[in-house]
Amino acid sequence: MKRHLQLSIKQLSSCYADGSISPRIVVDHSLDDAVKLKHLNAFIRLSPEKALHQAKESDHRYENKEQLGKLDGVPIAIKDNFCTKDTPTTCASRMLSNFVPPYNATVCERLTKAGAVLIGKTNMDQFAMGSGTVDSIFGPSKNVWSSDLMDKWHIAGGSSGGSATAVAAGICYAAIGSDTGGSTRNPAAYCGVVGLKPTYGLISRHGLIPLVNSMDVPGIFARSVSDCLDVLNAIAGPDDKDSTTIRKPFRKINLKFYEELDLRNVRIGIPMEYHCDGLSSEVLDTWRKVADLLEDNGAHVQQVSLPNTAASIFVYSILNQCEVASNMARYDGIEYGHRPNIESSTEELYANTRAEGFNTVVKTRILTGNYFLLRKNYQKYFEKALRVRRLISEDFKRVFETPIDNENVVDVLLTPTTLTDAPLYSDFVSLSNRVQCAVQDFCTQPANMAGIPAISIPIRLSKRGLPIGLQLMSKTLNEEMLLRVASWIEKQVEFDCLANEQIYAARS
Repeated sequence: MKRHLQLSIKQLSSCYADGSISPRIVVDHSLDDAVKLKHLNAFIRLSPEKALHQAKESDHRYENKEQLGKLDGVPIAIKDNFCTKDTPTTCASRMLSNFVPPYNATVCERLTKAGAVLIGKTNMDQFAMGSGTVDSIFGPSKNVWSSDLMDKWHIAGGSSGGSATAVAAGICYAAIGSDTGGSTRNPAAYCGVVGLKPTYGLISRHGLIPLVNSMDVPGIFARSVSDCLDVLNAIAGPDDKDSTTIRKPFRKINLKFYEELDLRNVRIGIPMEYHCDGLSSEVLDTWRKVADLLEDNGAHVQQVSLPNTAASIFVYSILNQCEVASNMARYDGIEYGHRPNIESSTEELYANTRAEGFNTVVKTRILTGNYFLLRKNYQKYFEKALRVRRLISEDFKRVFETPIDNENVVDVLLTPTTLTDAPLYSDFVSLSNRVQCAVQDFCTQPANMAGIPAISIPIRLSKRGLPIGLQLMSKTLNEEMLLRVASWIEKQVEFDCLANEQIYAARS
């Protein structure tokens, strides 16, 4: 294993500064590893020319002691639903297989401004509609922890599975995903890395091709909480190009995570509703052990109730499909994207464009969403789902914001991220996309409907040698507390994100 892979972003920056290693060498290694590990299918497209140019510029800044960005020379990957200027952005679909954006997403602009080296675009479920990264036209991504990567391999999770795989395999130090119902936290848990979904509006969505505008959030993958924070500090904050960003200026978080946290002042909530059907005994045992660990070290751990959780997945499904129906209407074969080689009426052009450009999953969600939005169904489904979404959001406010003398108030909620470790690909694809998402996103999607921050951190390996992660959630804009507690747990469990030596043997 290359020594620099074991470094944090801050340690890597220090090595750059003292000249013991250069950005060009690290980026060369990243690109080489991406090619050597192409069987993982983490990337849709690498950008070697752009990456090496950015690495050369970073080398120059370090050598000449110029002003450095906080991520100067750090290799980072981008999910392929973020627009990248002059580089194809496909959403893993045939519809956008030839789409080359004329501009960068704000996330990409801010990473570049911070000196990061963007090495390529990562694989995903088509238009981010999935929880396995199995519905890409470029093929599925594979979980790096699979004991058999040829025949009986495990899914990477989704829809940002390519980003999670790239980080877990040590190809890059961090990656950007998107999170609409768990699409960052789900693959982070399966692949044994950290996955952060910030507060809705904390990071600009400009240039993120939308799935569900009211829930989409750019997410961050990294191998540690501190690395995750370094990326967050570089890309968060208001953006005039996105009216949904929080207008209040972002105050960069600067913490000594572990040393400054006194658990005696922290209240941890355990939501009883997350102990649900399908929760594996290993995940339940992991959940209990971490709760006991927190309590043994002074935290006040108590059971809380989020009574509308049971309805959450149904509400999410309705709202998701309604917004999908609206967002997908732009793909008509006229302005951009796929266009069939058929000269016909406008109506036939629309129909043929979508029939050829979308897979079954996308088409099913469009049809279902339009059904919910019919005049005769609008109040029965869409409006009712909005009202229940409000109740779900109020559940979280109740446990986070009740007056301090009420024993139910908590600072952070601790839950499973997924109900099991990563399923086998063969088992996963035997289920419909709707069933996959209903099961795999049960614990993650409520946070998106409430707009609160959430993070998944790896805890231990299952009996099958696959990672098990837990999720922490907190109130809106309380990332600082969320990351403090996550970092404390991280240092206690000492999970090694680069422990899968089989993957690295492929490099020699």
